[in-house]
Amino acid sequence: MRRISTWLVILGLLLVISVANYNILEKEQVLDSGRQMLLELRPVDPRSLIQGDYMRLAYAENVFPAAAIIESLPYKGTIVLALGTDDVAIFSRLDDGSSLAQNEQRLQYKRILRRWGTSGLRIGAESFLFQEGQAEVFADAKYGVLRVDQDGGSVLVGLADEARRIITAP
Repeated sequence: MRRISTWLVILGLLLVISVANYNILEKEQVLDSGRQMLLELRPVDPRSLIQGDYMRLAYAENVFPAAAIIESLPYKGTIVLALGTDDVAIFSRLDDGSSLAQNEQRLQYKRILRRWGTSGLRIGAESFLFQEGQAEVFADAKYGVLRVDQDGGSVLVGLADEARRIITAP
């Protein structure tokens, strides 16, 4: 009996490690080959007493569909964003499965219910952590910089200033 328990623990551990490594590999592929896009941000206080310095990212309204449309969307899905020549993305249309134009990119979302009963969309990049004491450096961020794969999976790679340059800590 003890031998079976030991093997079950080992198998469970191997499964957890395999799933974690698969997720890491997926994100690395998005970082390596994903399309860069910048999403405009709204200002948010960059402090957390528990987590230290971080910036909660609140994306501008032009990144998402209108509130009335969000209410009718499924729990998970993709929207289509249009990228300008400067890689700044704005909402273009709902994803109906049709092929994308040259300047369009899918972006995966999850619909959430907010405190006041309204729905919103999350794209998986809602906060940016940085080293303690670096809040001043990132306070002027105007864009979240994401890498996005063909299916709309995204990874936040940094923040950019008004001139669309990625902000780096000294």
